[in-house]
Amino acid sequence: MVSATTENAPRLAELLPAAQGKGADELLNAFLTWVRGQGLELYPAQEEAILELMAGKHLVLGTPTGSGKSLVALAVHFKALCEGGRAFYTSPIKALASEKFFALCRELGAERVGMLTGDASINPKAPIICCTAEILANLALREGRHARVDYAVLDEFHYYGDRDRGIAWQIPLLELNDTRFVLMSATLGDTTELRARLAARTGQEVAWVHNRDRPVPLDFAYRETPLHETVTHLVAHALAPIYLVSFSQREAADAAQSLSSLDLSSKEEKKALAAALRGFRFDTAYGKDVQRLVRQGLAVHHAGMLPKYRLLVERLAQQGLLKVVSGTDTLGVGVNVPIRTVLFSRLYKYDGERTRLLSAREFHQIAGRAGRKGFDARGSVVCQAPEHVIENKLLDQKAERDGRKPKANKKRPPTEGYVHYDAQTFARLIAAEPEPLRSRFQVNHNLLMNVLSRELSHGRRDGGYRRLIDLIAKSDESEANQRRHRRSAAALFRALERARVIERTRPEWDPRTYVRVRPELQRDFSLHHTLSLFLVEAIADLDPEGESYALDALSLVEAIVEDPQVILFRQVDKLKGERLAELKAAGVEYEERIAELDKVVHPQPNAEAILTRFAAFAEAHPWVGHEALLPKSIARDMLERYASFNDYVHEYGLQRSEGVLLRYLSGVYKVLVQTVPDEHKTAALLDAMAFLRTALAHVDDSLVREWETLLVGDEEHPEAPPVAKRPELWRDSRVFHARLRAEVHRLVKELASGRFEAAGAAIWQPAEPDGEGAWSAERLGAELAPLLAEHGRLRFDHQARLSEHTLIRELGPRRWELKQALLGGEGESTWALVAEIDLSEPDAADGPLLRLQRFER
Repeated sequence: MVSATTENAPRLAELLPAAQGKGADELLNAFLTWVRGQGLELYPAQEEAILELMAGKHLVLGTPTGSGKSLVALAVHFKALCEGGRAFYTSPIKALASEKFFALCRELGAERVGMLTGDASINPKAPIICCTAEILANLALREGRHARVDYAVLDEFHYYGDRDRGIAWQIPLLELNDTRFVLMSATLGDTTELRARLAARTGQEVAWVHNRDRPVPLDFAYRETPLHETVTHLVAHALAPIYLVSFSQREAADAAQSLSSLDLSSKEEKKALAAALRGFRFDTAYGKDVQRLVRQGLAVHHAGMLPKYRLLVERLAQQGLLKVVSGTDTLGVGVNVPIRTVLFSRLYKYDGERTRLLSAREFHQIAGRAGRKGFDARGSVVCQAPEHVIENKLLDQKAERDGRKPKANKKRPPTEGYVHYDAQTFARLIAAEPEPLRSRFQVNHNLLMNVLSRELSHGRRDGGYRRLIDLIAKSDESEANQRRHRRSAAALFRALERARVIERTRPEWDPRTYVRVRPELQRDFSLHHTLSLFLVEAIADLDPEGESYALDALSLVEAIVEDPQVILFRQVDKLKGERLAELKAAGVEYEERIAELDKVVHPQPNAEAILTRFAAFAEAHPWVGHEALLPKSIARDMLERYASFNDYVHEYGLQRSEGVLLRYLSGVYKVLVQTVPDEHKTAALLDAMAFLRTALAHVDDSLVREWETLLVGDEEHPEAPPVAKRPELWRDSRVFHARLRAEVHRLVKELASGRFEAAGAAIWQPAEPDGEGAWSAERLGAELAPLLAEHGRLRFDHQARLSEHTLIRELGPRRWELKQALLGGEGESTWALVAEIDLSEPDAADGPLLRLQRFER
């Protein structure tokens, strides 16, 4: 797709009124006219793909990165809107879904586009929806062919063969038989069987458009120089921006740090970076490192970072301000980060089970990021030789310069976590075709729950267990695997029935018996985690009146969620340090100290009770098999000490893994909301949930802020309905009051710690820093001074957080007053904090709710 500069080119949205209701030929002509108006010339594969789509066929599109697959997807969305239909775009990651969301909003109008990612729900009834693949898969399971999905674009379709997530790309193909599909990827491999099955299931023709012609050809080079020399060479030869690929978050961060001494950017470029960073808040523990690196034109990008920092790196890269982005292989998924050179740090990775060479698909997926269309005549792919090879070569060169013979005893390769590769390995990967896609169907609670959640009504009798058996039979699995899946499904079904999550029912209008999810469970009830059913059963055994009920329930939740290894390792390190100091002080000998340190494990509250309960559960449910749970305390530890997110990061040295902590706490919160039945949510547990929600909300709201700037107020369409429905927090008074208590407790904690700037961030502030109602750090300190003079200090502990110290009363429609008793050092209460909550404005619920009024005696 060749681009020319065209000023004042119309948005595609402007063509919609005239094109709606037209035939396929007219839609094709309208779209192609718009393309020409943009100054674009279609590549042959793009033109062929768009013709096939307009003819009503499914499309499997296998063309290289940068060959304009996004424009083909845009044609699908245009066709759907003109026909009055509904189209879904899916991706493997939230970042790519949100990127496409913003792009489609700009081109088609924000009122026509929505986004669903599991964490964000924006304009969910829009005719165009951007979502993660799992969202569409769940919709297909719940609704089947009744789902309103006329078109579905499954991007990065090579994930169909992913061991853990491939089922999300297969389910829509099995269930949405009336949908037209577009399956896109640069690394599909042989799709013959896949296309045949899709055609057989839907009765519709499947077009196969593919080629290997890249718009920007690639050069390949194998380097045996140290990393800093390779990078310096590439920058000096105008081969930046460089995407330095590592295969772990730690390696990516270490690589960036090792390059920080290089002078990569000119003075003018550094000035441009400084201007681009103006106003951005690097307000977390890792923020200073991120800021220091990006000011040099160097950045880190991986899932362990907070989303707002990743978004910043992507934005700076799109503006051409970065020389090197040191990231993990996830950047190869498709996020728009323009790169001229891809630099592989090595050609092997640990895949969760073993260390192995990259597959041809993985290699080509990452290498394909090289070459910026419209900027580069060629892209470059460079591979670093193994470190020991580079070091040995340097030693040989030094010996030659010194007139000595090279040493016979060379540095040997690592004995663990290493797979040999060389220039020939690199050449084989370059020439290799992507491997055939392999089905990864699996039966789990989430699959069963979604199928059983199908609504039973007149004319819709396709739900129930029989539907699951039919789904397994339709899957792309072998007969042997299908038999195994049926056995698993039967075991899971019996377990859900025993746990009273599902029940049998006989509708009045049908003599047959059906199975459904119990209607008393919350609408968004989910058993997403493998051991969710254990949680449901175990939490029912807890005493809701017990003093530690909320903490014990939190421990059960933490036991079933994925283990954040980096955080658990840091907890162990801290405990070992404390234990070592104790042993040294006690005069214990070295050997005994080491033996004692080997016994140290991360905190595991209630471990014995949880593991005993789980052993009984596993015995009663043979399907548990090799699944195991691990008691841990991260969210509970934070709650018990009311530690803030930043406090926890500093305490355990998690600066490089802030995103891991954020993702873990988000996962815990989501399980509390969706998997713990509402009947078990006591006031204390709601307070714990509100604490987590408040902690998360104040860490990173980059996504909300970004889409607000685009969607709030579409000047060209002032009559358009609001794009995002604001949550009506006050509807459930128990949840609403719990959130208010969590926010005021956070505020009091910051005040008690003397962190008045952080306290200011915990309350509502006007847009103008000096506007009415503004509370600066100086003002907070001055207003609190009389209390401190009288009591010596402000107390914040478990007693200060008792609900009896918080009074909430309604002032009027969507307005409340909150009065929080403030305790002095001895526990006396003669002062109070008074705040108002005003939710009458449409965006009032998106930030801190408390509008501080005064401190009073």
